[in-house]
Amino acid sequence: MAAAARLVSGGCVVTVGAPWPLGELVVVLRPGPPTRNEMGQEVPGPDTEIPVPGCAVWPRTSSERDQGQAQVVVGLTVFVPPGVEVRATDRMRVRGVVYQVDGEPGTYRSPLTGTTSGTEVALSMVTG
Repeated sequence: MAAAARLVSGGCVVTVGAPWPLGELVVVLRPGPPTRNEMGQEVPGPDTEIPVPGCAVWPRTSSERDQGQAQVVVGLTVFVPPGVEVRATDRMRVRGVVYQVDGEPGTYRSPLTGTTSGTEVALSMVTG
């Protein structure tokens, strides 16, 4: 994980980026190398757990679907520190609950300084 960048601006030193000292620990769950099941079919291997401290977590809107069965979609947004790779195929454990990564994570990069302040990851979980 990359350390926070230090910029000198007008004689002041400004620290940018994450992790945040009061941020939360989340765990990236990345599918391991494929293995074969008892039928000889290729299946994802056991997850590799990657702990990521200092993350910002906030809720997204949730929705309900009712097309023959009740479903609830719950979402979170997690902002991970610079240098942490999160893939669209990953899952994340946040506060003990496992969520799917929803879409491609987006990295913030300043057009003025070129510094990155972290990556925003949308998460969702469907129940029902």
